[in-house]
Amino acid sequence: MNYQMIGFVIGRILLTEAALLALPLVTALLYGEPAGPFLIPALVLVLVGLVLSGRKPQRTALYARDGLAVVALAWIAMSAFGALPFVISGDIPNFVDAFFETVSGFTTTGASILTDVESLSRGGLFWRSFTHWVGGMGVLVFVMAILPMTDGHGMHLMRAEVPGPSVGKLVSRMSDSAKILYGIYLAMTVIEIILLLAGGMPLFDACVHAFGTAGTGGFSSRALSVGTYQNAYYDIVIGVFMLLFGVNFNLYYFLLVRRFREVFRSEELRAYLLIVTASVLAITVNIVHIYGSAATSLRHAFFQVSSIITTTGYSTVDFNTWPTFSKAILVVLMFVGACAGSTGGGIKVSRILILLKSSLADMRKMLHPNAVTTVRLEGKPLTEKNIRGAHVFISVYLVVFVVSFLLLSLEQFDLVTTFTALAACINNIGPGLEMVGPMGSFAAFSPASKLLLSFDMLVGRLEIFPMLLLFAPSIWKRRLVFRRPTL
Repeated sequence: MNYQMIGFVIGRILLTEAALLALPLVTALLYGEPAGPFLIPALVLVLVGLVLSGRKPQRTALYARDGLAVVALAWIAMSAFGALPFVISGDIPNFVDAFFETVSGFTTTGASILTDVESLSRGGLFWRSFTHWVGGMGVLVFVMAILPMTDGHGMHLMRAEVPGPSVGKLVSRMSDSAKILYGIYLAMTVIEIILLLAGGMPLFDACVHAFGTAGTGGFSSRALSVGTYQNAYYDIVIGVFMLLFGVNFNLYYFLLVRRFREVFRSEELRAYLLIVTASVLAITVNIVHIYGSAATSLRHAFFQVSSIITTTGYSTVDFNTWPTFSKAILVVLMFVGACAGSTGGGIKVSRILILLKSSLADMRKMLHPNAVTTVRLEGKPLTEKNIRGAHVFISVYLVVFVVSFLLLSLEQFDLVTTFTALAACINNIGPGLEMVGPMGSFAAFSPASKLLLSFDMLVGRLEIFPMLLLFAPSIWKRRLVFRRPTL
């Protein structure tokens, strides 16, 4: 374990967070609010960051377990320091509540303990949503884009942070791949802001909702979320962009370099769009009697399916009042999630495809023991390692879910609230059903449960293993023999 390099990278990340606080600081000043809630944490972050990263270690190589540790510790540190503006400003005076809200922001979950969102300061609202944008593509991916690091260890960091069963480089250098990803991410965010402004949305609200859409997070500046506006144009723009941000960003790069064939033959993209289409049509038919109009029902169904499958969490209506069938579809979509390599959470469509294809292959083996079966995804044969990885992920995911569910049930809330609260947090969605529905909040949970759910949000965003391996004693042992990592 390269402790010095781990501290160095985390120090760089904290310095980056200090710089990011400049935007909410400027926002606060523009609205005549105190600068202290953002200036004080920024100064603390600069001090701690300089102490950790003042001198670059001689040995800069990071191995796989180093990368896992860096990612997990960095996200915890970012969330802890990121909670300070809420506490200092008095927007969220309780640190556990502020930590929960900040973890929910950086992990792009959107679960909230707030019962009156609109009472927050403008600077607080901006920072709250901006954490979505920073966490959407990945904190370390952002740092690699602006502060390139050497020795080829960036791949270990990216593998530990970017969601999906496999992570690859778009170009030869990891720092260049990170720049490409964030360039596409920024461009799409700006386009959405422009489209919302064109529809008459105020600039502040347009930025907040674009940050929430881009990071598939769902924090809004309004208590009733997007439903406040009752505007079909906003619903369509935000709904479409939620779907777009749920697509693997590698495909957008392929579009830019005119590799159209690779986009059109993407099995994951086709499955993702098929799931969305089937879900929208089924819910539309199921709720049309509520709204009395097929067009209105289609609009709300499309928005909520887009919101839930991409794990964004915005709402235009209280879907908690929908028929059980529609709510059941939304709960299933909570677990499916978006595409690998997107800003969305959940299990990921690619893993669902791998599990289905490998299960069918196993069944064919039972019928024809001597047959040679090959599981393919995106036209390429999957290795045993790929298939085993998907099965291991699901197995560990279920163990964490069950243990967390049993602990959370000690709160004595109803079963639907408990189950969907956990599903919403571990899948980084935000709203659940009943008490934690789109019009509810997580305020009633105890501090211990909020910390548990914060852990589950981090587990979901970092895809389980970085957080769990923090508790493995072997990860902290010093490596006796050092070999250069291979990519």
